[in-house]
Amino acid sequence: MAIRVTSGMMSMQTLSNLNRNYSNMNKMENQITTGRKLNKPSDDPVGVTYALRYRSELASNEQYSSNADAAVSWLDFTDSTMQQAGDVMKRLKELTVQASTGTVPQSGLDAIKLEVDQLKEQMTNIGNSQIRGKYIFNGQKYDQAPYELAGTITSYDQIDTDQGAVNFAIGDQSTFQVNTSGSEFFGASTDADNVFKIMDNLSAALASGNQTTVANQLTDIESRYTKMQSSLSEVGARTNRVELVQARLGDRNLNLTNLQSKTEDADIASLMIQATSAQTIYEAALKSSAQIMQPSLMDFMR
Repeated sequence: MAIRVTSGMMSMQTLSNLNRNYSNMNKMENQITTGRKLNKPSDDPVGVTYALRYRSELASNEQYSSNADAAVSWLDFTDSTMQQAGDVMKRLKELTVQASTGTVPQSGLDAIKLEVDQLKEQMTNIGNSQIRGKYIFNGQKYDQAPYELAGTITSYDQIDTDQGAVNFAIGDQSTFQVNTSGSEFFGASTDADNVFKIMDNLSAALASGNQTTVANQLTDIESRYTKMQSSLSEVGARTNRVELVQARLGDRNLNLTNLQSKTEDADIASLMIQATSAQTIYEAALKSSAQIMQPSLMDFMR
C-alpha cells in the first residue's frame, strides 16, 4: 500500500530533524563552555550517581586528611615538649650528682637548690604546655591546666591528670589516640619517682645539707627519665603511623579525583571536533531543507 507524503509531513519531519541537530549542537557547546559532560541529571543518570558518590568520598577523605594533619601537629609538639622535659631531667641529674659528692659546702648546696627550684618551675610550665589552646597532658580535660595549685592541692606531686584519650578520626571507623597523660609522663601521685616529688625531696635535702638523701634521689631520677624516654618513643611510633595514614589518604584522594574527572569532566578536544561536525551538519540541513521544501503561496504571488 502506497503512502502519500504530503508537504505538511515533510515540513514536520524537516523541523524535527533540524531541532534534533540543533539540540545536539547546543548540548556539545554547553559541555565545552562548562568543561563538564554532566551539567544536569538527565545527561547521564548513572554517571550522576557515581559523581555524587565520589564527591562524598572526597569530602570525607579531605576531613580525614585534615584530622591527620592536626594529629601530626599535636604529636610533633608533644615530641618537642617531652624532649624539653628530658633536658630538664638531665640537668637535674647533673646537679644531684654534683651535690652528692660530699665536697660541696652548704653555700654551694643552696645555689644548687635555687637552680633545682627553677627547674621545677620549668617542668611545671612544660606540664601545662598547650597547642591551639589545648593542654596536651590533661587528657579529655584539655581545656583545663593540669598542674595548678588550688584548695587542698598544695604540691604538684598530689595531682593526677585526666586519663581520657584524645582521639582523631583518620579513616572510616578508625580513630587514633594522640595524647599522653601527665600522670603517665611526669608520674602519678602514688609514684615514688613522680618528678615533682623528686624535686621537692631534693630541694628539702639540699636546704638541710643532707647529702645522703640527695644521693638517694638518683635512683628515682633514673627511673623517671627511663619512663619519659619510653613515652617519647611511643609518641615517635604514633607519628610514624599517622604519616603512613597521610600517605594512604593522599593516594586515595588522587584515585578518587581521577575517577571523578573521568565521570564528570568533558573531553574538550573531542567535543570541539564533534561540535564542528554538528554545526556543519546543521548548516547543511538548513540549506537542503530550504531547497527541498515546496514553494509557499507567497512565492506564486510574486
